[in-house]
Amino acid sequence: MKLSDLMAGQDHHALRGTPDRTDITAGVTFDADRVTPGSVFAAVPGHAAGGPHAVAPAVARGAVAVLVDEQAPPLPRALGDVCAVRVPDVRKAAAVMASRYFGEPGRAMDLIAITGTNGKTSVSYMTESVLRLAEQARVGVIGTAGSRIGDELIPMPPSVLSTPESPDLQYLLGHMRDRACGSVVLEATSMGLLTHRLDRTFIDVGVFTNLTQDHLDDHGTMENYRDAKLRLFQGLCRRAVVNADDPLGAGIRKLMAGAVTTYALDGDADYRASDLTVDASGSRFTLHHDGRKYPAAIPSPGRFSVSNALATVAACHLLGHGLAGLVDALERMPQIPGRFERLQIPGGTSVIVDYAHSPDSLNKVLTTIRGFARGRVITVFGCGGDRDTTKRAEMGAIAGTHSDLCVLTSDNPRYEDPEAILDQIAEGIASTGTPFERLTDRRPAIAAALAEAGPDDIVLIAGKGSEPHQSIRGELLPFSDMATVRELIGA
Repeated sequence: MKLSDLMAGQDHHALRGTPDRTDITAGVTFDADRVTPGSVFAAVPGHAAGGPHAVAPAVARGAVAVLVDEQAPPLPRALGDVCAVRVPDVRKAAAVMASRYFGEPGRAMDLIAITGTNGKTSVSYMTESVLRLAEQARVGVIGTAGSRIGDELIPMPPSVLSTPESPDLQYLLGHMRDRACGSVVLEATSMGLLTHRLDRTFIDVGVFTNLTQDHLDDHGTMENYRDAKLRLFQGLCRRAVVNADDPLGAGIRKLMAGAVTTYALDGDADYRASDLTVDASGSRFTLHHDGRKYPAAIPSPGRFSVSNALATVAACHLLGHGLAGLVDALERMPQIPGRFERLQIPGGTSVIVDYAHSPDSLNKVLTTIRGFARGRVITVFGCGGDRDTTKRAEMGAIAGTHSDLCVLTSDNPRYEDPEAILDQIAEGIASTGTPFERLTDRRPAIAAALAEAGPDDIVLIAGKGSEPHQSIRGELLPFSDMATVRELIGA
């Protein structure tokens, strides 16, 4: 494909070379070390594996075109026949180019994109599960747990994000289209939306779950964080499914007047729940829609789980799938890995592994557990390093309020001192008077909690969910919470 075709209609200026004589045969990439002969190297300012200063290495690896913005330094002299083009925004231009290179794959499938502080992975998993169970559909999933079609993982480099950069995202969509997926469900993170990764994906339904404190290390203020989430509903999706229980829902309804479907637990909405009962095995409720009632159940406890189920059903029904079949499929769903994932261990202790890593999510999980716990609640958790520090003491206070014992440990410390992180969490727990231990190494911390727990006690291991690794000093070290539990109990 000619570079000129990829850039048609975009504001650009050729600094050297001729776009209509430049053949692109290997797509677009932001990473200099992923350049292959025939590709476009998009020099994104500040990109860890690329940027304007990586132009020369990219060309040496075979890039035939280079994309830079107006602030880029002068290009190296020795570029050979490489075509260089200046654009106002490299990320925006690259998103359009990547979509065109793969034939705009989003147009060929139903795309559901989920945004919100909590619930993105759960709703994506539920959506994929009910479509498979109710319709025997072939569904692609792109998110925190990687990318897959059914149970088949799609190999991607470890650096690929929950919402992949636009070249990777368009590649995945093209792969899913070519493998006959009728639907794709993906997680739309705030940073993914802010950095144009979802541009030109042609999203059919955008889902909003909730907005609570998180990612202030990226966005600085809650206002900025909110505005990043709202980008999904400002031209990126055709229709929206919105949580009417969250105050931001009203704002989205104004942004997309006439194109919003609502769901709620506590108020009027197009899809709502009543008669909610929760126990350790799951939740039962009555789903109301269009004047009809549907008895429903899900194998996950908690009001937040029912809210996620409503979002799932609303999005799938909006795309034309039968409501009765969707509701029936909810009850037959498997557990969501790392999202209130439960295991009963010998001796009667229950273990719950959950991704809760924000104040709101930890509070919801612990209050749900308290609602059915017959014994003590022991919580193992930490906070991620190089992330928002203001939530650490608050999470400590929440854990202390709802637990009988806490074991503080490392989450993903990244480049921070793990002990310093635990110091900040401990300030919050100390204010509650709840006893706690500190074991920086996560495996001994989990072992200590299991050793302490007795019959009818519940051990919550929070923060990492289904993540298969820990990030420590730039290394991704293999580690799974649930696998660790199974190893420790000999299962």
